[in-house]
Amino acid sequence: MEEGPAGTTTDTLIQKPRTHWIEPIPDARAIPAEGDPAELAILRQSIRLAFVAALQHLAPKQRAVLLLIEVLGWSALEAASTLGISVAAVNSALQRARAILANRNVGNPVSLSESQANMLNRYVEAFERYDVDQLAALLREDATFSMPPYTLWLQGPANVRTWLLGIGSGCRGSRLLPAAACGSPAFAQYRPNPAGGHKPWGLIVLELSGDRIAGWNTFLDTETLFPRFDLPMELPA
Repeated sequence: MEEGPAGTTTDTLIQKPRTHWIEPIPDARAIPAEGDPAELAILRQSIRLAFVAALQHLAPKQRAVLLLIEVLGWSALEAASTLGISVAAVNSALQRARAILANRNVGNPVSLSESQANMLNRYVEAFERYDVDQLAALLREDATFSMPPYTLWLQGPANVRTWLLGIGSGCRGSRLLPAAACGSPAFAQYRPNPAGGHKPWGLIVLELSGDRIAGWNTFLDTETLFPRFDLPMELPA
């Protein structure tokens, strides 16, 4: 979605193949159920959508150094030996990489606060009631909304509200099941099935900032993603 500017609610929908996109990964496949809290926090950070997307903006050496030291926990000496560069070069690359991530507002993840948990409950309740005004109220003013594999992305509560009441109105009557993806809150979305019950529509991955939603990403490739997350391919009425 970073390849072009934010779109409008009347833009034509254009798809790109799934190989073009960063895809969500189940927390269960990347983060152990138990372990040192600090190490688990680092692992959770390393699979966040915002973090992985930001890595694409680093030079190869910066990316390698950051992953070796910040994610794998290597020393500067170990990283230098593996990459065939000096310790000074490692430290310099790490400093530049951290600065780039900081400028892209990729902060350290934290456990959900009580207010964030309450906000997510309101999100689910509002979605299943299809209370679009309440959904828009949960978004930051600069929140982004995307639907890979479509290239269109929107910014701001007003545009998201217009979309949900217009082209996106087919989501009315959806049901959500909780999931855990990319170290972030996630939900499997099921739309009403004319034949009865509900059918898969997308995997929603939310990026939070305080007690508001900063990013609402719905990945529509359910045939690939739902089996990966052990999600049912239909919900009964």
